[in-house]
Amino acid sequence: MSKRFVVGIGLVVLLAVKVQAQDTLQFKSKPVFGKEARVISYILDNNHYRKIKLNDSLSAAILTRYVKELDNSKTYFLASDVKAFDRYKYSIDDLTRNENVTPAFEIYRVFDKRYKERMDYVLNTLVNQNYDYATDEYYDTDRDKANWANSKEELNDIWRKIIKSQALSLKLAGKKPEEITETLKTRYQRFSKTFSQFNSEDVFSIYMNSITEAYDPHTNYMSPKQSDLFKQQMSLSLEGIGAQLQSENDYVKIVKILPGGDAQKSGKVNVNDLITAVAQGKDGEMVDVVGWRLDDVVKLIKGPKGTVVRLMILPAKTGVNGPAQEVVLVRDKIKLEDQAAKKEVINYQLNGRQAKLGVISLPSFYMDYEAYQKGDPNYKSTTRDVKRLIGELKAEGVEGIVMDLRNNGGGSLPEAVDLTGLFIKDGPVVQVKNSTNKIDVLPDDDKEIFYGGPLVVLTNRFSASASEIFAGAIQDYQRGVVVGESTFGKGTVQTVLDLSRFINDTEPVGELKLTFQKFYRVTGSSTQHKGVSPDINLPSPFDAEHFGESSSPNALPWDVIRAASFQKVTQVNPQVLAGLNKAYSDRTRYDANLKKFITETDELKKNLNETRISLNETKRKQEMAEAEKKKAAEKLDTKITSKEGLPVDELQNLKDEYLREGLLILGDLITKRFG
Repeated sequence: MSKRFVVGIGLVVLLAVKVQAQDTLQFKSKPVFGKEARVISYILDNNHYRKIKLNDSLSAAILTRYVKELDNSKTYFLASDVKAFDRYKYSIDDLTRNENVTPAFEIYRVFDKRYKERMDYVLNTLVNQNYDYATDEYYDTDRDKANWANSKEELNDIWRKIIKSQALSLKLAGKKPEEITETLKTRYQRFSKTFSQFNSEDVFSIYMNSITEAYDPHTNYMSPKQSDLFKQQMSLSLEGIGAQLQSENDYVKIVKILPGGDAQKSGKVNVNDLITAVAQGKDGEMVDVVGWRLDDVVKLIKGPKGTVVRLMILPAKTGVNGPAQEVVLVRDKIKLEDQAAKKEVINYQLNGRQAKLGVISLPSFYMDYEAYQKGDPNYKSTTRDVKRLIGELKAEGVEGIVMDLRNNGGGSLPEAVDLTGLFIKDGPVVQVKNSTNKIDVLPDDDKEIFYGGPLVVLTNRFSASASEIFAGAIQDYQRGVVVGESTFGKGTVQTVLDLSRFINDTEPVGELKLTFQKFYRVTGSSTQHKGVSPDINLPSPFDAEHFGESSSPNALPWDVIRAASFQKVTQVNPQVLAGLNKAYSDRTRYDANLKKFITETDELKKNLNETRISLNETKRKQEMAEAEKKKAAEKLDTKITSKEGLPVDELQNLKDEYLREGLLILGDLITKRFG
C-alpha cells in the first residue's frame, strides 16, 4: 500500500463521512444497535481465532481506530477533541457488553460539527482565492504521523494547501480561473449534499467495524444494506468495465482488473490508476468525481451492456504529479466463463530448435456448486477446466507449463487442493487449524500425476489465499518453480454469521464475517502475513509494509505448527534453483527489455511512495513533462535475443514482461542450461 493511501474496511464509507449532515440530532442510537453490539462482542470473545477478550487494552485500540476511520487525514478534529474522547478509552468494552454504543454517536457528532466548519471555510473562503503558484511549498498527503492540529488556524492552513493543490491540478489541465472556482465549488457542495444521506446505521457500521477489526482486518460487520451489496457483488451479475474499485483519500482507485472486461481488453487501464472524472458516451461531459463516495462513482461507471463510458485517470506509472489521460471503454457483463482458466501456446527457439511452451492463466479458484448439486456432468470448476487445458496443451506438444496466478485472490479451498493433485502423486496439500487448536490435514488422495513435466508458478503481491496454498504446496514438494513477487499473506479463513440467528427484533440486523481458521503449509509454516516467497524474485514496486496482509498492524501473526508427513520430489532441488537464479541474474545485465522493466518498476515504486505534492506551478509542469517523456520512451525497438544471439520468436512480441520472464525461466528449467 502506498503511503499516500489508506486501506481498511472504512474506505467505502470514509468519503461518505467527509460531508455535511443536515441535522446532527438525526445521529442517535437505536435499541437494536446495542443488541447487535452485545451479540458481536460475545461471538468475538468466544469464537474468533485469536482467542482474545474485549478488554480495556482493546478498548483503547478501538477508540483510536474509530477516530482514525472518521478522520484518517487529521484534517477535521482538533487535538482538544481527540483528548476529550479519552474518557471512553477504557470503557468501550464494558459499554458494548451492556448494549451501549453511546461513544459512536457522541464522537460522531463532534466530527459532524468540525466538518461543517471545514466546508464553510472551503466554500466561503478557499475556493474563491487567487493562489500564488510561484511560492515554493508542498502538501504532504501522508498525514498518518502528523500531529492533530491545535487550532482552527492550523486547520485553515492545511486546507489552504489541499485546495491550492486541487486548483493547480485543474489549472494545469487547461481550466480557466472561473472554471476552476466553479469546479471546486461544485465539488464541495456535492460533498455536503452527499453527506445529508448519511444516517445512524452508517455511523454504527463504522463504529462496529472499529471493534471487529481490532481482532483482525478480515473480521467485519456488514449492515443490512452492506450485506445486500456484498451478495450482489458475489453474484457477478452486474454490468460494467470489469474493474474492482476502492476509495482512497479523495480518489477512487482501481485495485483489480477482472478477466473478460473491457478494462483488461483495452490494455489502457492498470491496477493503482486513479479515476478523477467520468463521462457517458462518446461525447458526454466529463463529471469531476474527486472526493465522491465510492458507490456514487460506481453508479456512473456501470450501465447497460454495449454502452460507452469514458474515464479520466491518473496512471499509476506517473502518479498524482503526472498528466491525466482519457480512456474510452465499452461496458459488458462479466460472465463466469470470463473468470475461467484459459490457455495459450508460445513458440520458442530453444537451443536452436523450435519448442512450444504452455501458459494457463487462472484468475480465481472457482466451482459452480449449484450445477454440481443438480448433478450437471458439465459443471465448471478450476480443476476440471485446468485438467482439460493441460490435456489440450499436451496434445499440442508443449514442453513445459506456466501457471499464472497473478492477481488471483483465491476462492474455493477444495479446488486448490484438487488442483495441486494434478501435479503431485498424493499426500497432504494444506493444514487447517481452528480456534480450538484442532488441526485438519487436507490431502490429495488421487495417486495419479496428470502432469509431471516442467512447471513454473507465476505469482505477485495480489495472489492470495487459495493461490498461496497451491503455490506453497508446489514449492514444498519441489514440484515446480515459484517465480515473481511474495504473495499477499492472507492465511486465514472467514465464515459469515447472520445476526438474526441470535437477535429477535422487528428492526433488520446485519451480518458478521468472522475469522475462525488459519492455513498452514505441509512444512508447518503459516501462509499468514509472510505469504509465499518466490524461488526467483522478479522486480516489484510493492513494499510489504504498504501492500498485502503485512500492511495491517493488527493482522494475525505468522507462526509454525508441526509439519505433515510428505514426500518431496527431486525436480526442483537447491542446485536447480541456484542455476535458474544465476541465469536470471545474467539476463538482468544483457537483456534490454528486462533492464528497461527493472527501471520502470523502480520508477513506479517511487511514484507509489511519493507523498509530497509541489504547489509550485513551474515544478509541477516539470514533473509532468518528465512523466510524459518517460511514457514516450516506454516503447523499445531492441529485438530480444538470447545470450547466444538466437531469436526468441513469439517471446519478443510479449508486452507482459513478468510472463516473458516466467517463460524464459521455464525454458532454462527444461534445458537445465543455466549459464
